[in-house]
Amino acid sequence: MGPLATHMAVHIVLMNIVAPLAASGISWIGPAGRAVGGQVLALATFAQITALWAWHAPPLLNRALEFPSVHLLMNASLFLAAFLFWRAVLHFHGKRSWQSIVALLMTSKLYCLLAVLFVFAPRALYPDIATSHTAHATGALNTTLADQQLAGLMMLAACPVTYVLAGVVIAARWLLALEKDEAAPESRAGAEAWT
Repeated sequence: MGPLATHMAVHIVLMNIVAPLAASGISWIGPAGRAVGGQVLALATFAQITALWAWHAPPLLNRALEFPSVHLLMNASLFLAAFLFWRAVLHFHGKRSWQSIVALLMTSKLYCLLAVLFVFAPRALYPDIATSHTAHATGALNTTLADQQLAGLMMLAACPVTYVLAGVVIAARWLLALEKDEAAPESRAGAEAWT
């Protein structure tokens, strides 16, 4: 694996595994606080999309790979944005779950779009990555392009596993909650008829 694919593997682990598990763990451990509003979910969604695309702009990514402190800032901000996003997504229950599904769909589409750009770009988007201090490759342009394509393929594999799977689970819970709410008035009406 080249430097960009390795870098992307770290992002995938942070944003698609560690952040949702941490957000889910805090939901289980912490007390049920105030309900998250749609504006908080929208802000968390915007923050995650913005962080993902901004840090993968060639000048910022090259800078992050050149300086360890910027690299640490990038990983920390991507994790924080993902954690806030997953915390907001997982906090919606009942009739408002559709908002979480919309946020997951928007985020996953833009995440996958970035991956598609990596895979199908006709040239290396990050030609300087081979000369960065983290690169141990030969520096050939073909190697850099292949590394970029592998990074994109890894993103395309991770996207459905997390975002789509989470959307399916939330949609199933939402439909069960709607079904339960519809059944509740009928059972009360039946109980009143017997009294």
